[in-house]
Amino acid sequence: MVRELSAVERTYKLVVLDMAGTTVADGGLVEQAFAAAARRLGEDPAEMVDYVRATMGESKISVFRHLFGTEERAQAANTAFEQAYGELVADGRIAAIPGAREAIERLRAEGRTVVLTTGFARVTQDAILGALGWRDLVDLTLCPADAGGRGRPYPDMVLAAFLRTGAVDGVREIAVAGDTSYDMLSGVRSGAGIVAGVLTGAHDAEALRAAGASDVLGSVAELPELIARAEAS
Repeated sequence: MVRELSAVERTYKLVVLDMAGTTVADGGLVEQAFAAAARRLGEDPAEMVDYVRATMGESKISVFRHLFGTEERAQAANTAFEQAYGELVADGRIAAIPGAREAIERLRAEGRTVVLTTGFARVTQDAILGALGWRDLVDLTLCPADAGGRGRPYPDMVLAAFLRTGAVDGVREIAVAGDTSYDMLSGVRSGAGIVAGVLTGAHDAEALRAAGASDVLGSVAELPELIARAEAS
């Protein structure tokens, strides 16, 4: 029988981090790639951009299903988006959030398992990891397809990280960090003990807290200290 850890004893040995806006700075490439995809389908992106901004963090195919109506058009838009985003990444227009790599390296050096998640398709996630030289940086990377097809705000990717890594005994020993309301909802619904919002991406502190953030940080660089304080309290 596994003994439940008390608040004092609890450790956070599994850390699940979002990519774009949290550990990766893409300089607005999501909106640029979306605009290219919309134009390829004969749509005016200006009429849709507010919805795209509001749903940052959600799986992209879900966004396109809402915007384009039919599954065929949604899939076509998603393909065009992934292609456009991949081309922008290949042009070198992407970088790590300052301090993100160092934070991940510290977390792993402390014996924690780190997982990177995204709402992008696997091909785009791999392109980002390759461009940053991050292919071997973390223990596991997940996209919605790796978790049964459901992205955020569902908790599936966090729970997939929990099940696949076996790093912790219970979900309360997971720390989640992201820059959007959807990241926060996903973390809360998974039961994670820490659900930290960061201010380097799409949504502000008010939106992050409204979606359930337990903490709001300036950036993911502050996460190792947050976890250390939580374990010491």
